[in-house]
Amino acid sequence: MIKSHADRGELHGITIVVNTAGPKVYIGRCFEATDERVVLLDADVHEDGTNGRSKEQFIEQAARVGVWNRLKQVTIPRDEVASIQKLVEIVVE
Repeated sequence: MIKSHADRGELHGITIVVNTAGPKVYIGRCFEATDERVVLLDADVHEDGTNGRSKEQFIEQAARVGVWNRLKQVTIPRDEVASIQKLVEIVVE
């Protein structure tokens, strides 16, 4: 890892799924994951039930075909984060 990026966290540069305790899920390239926030670049967000799709269906579609980059950058407060997972770890049946 580039020395100037060493403090960005082990997920820096990896496409991740950030699931919230609420209705939203975010998928994007991790720029920074700290105790205070998660910052994603080239991300997308989905609210459970939008367009008839659950959060799980949205995640599975992203695992199959990739992420549509609707948001250049988004910051998610850490207290809203329920879980973080690498997109490549999503198993689609």
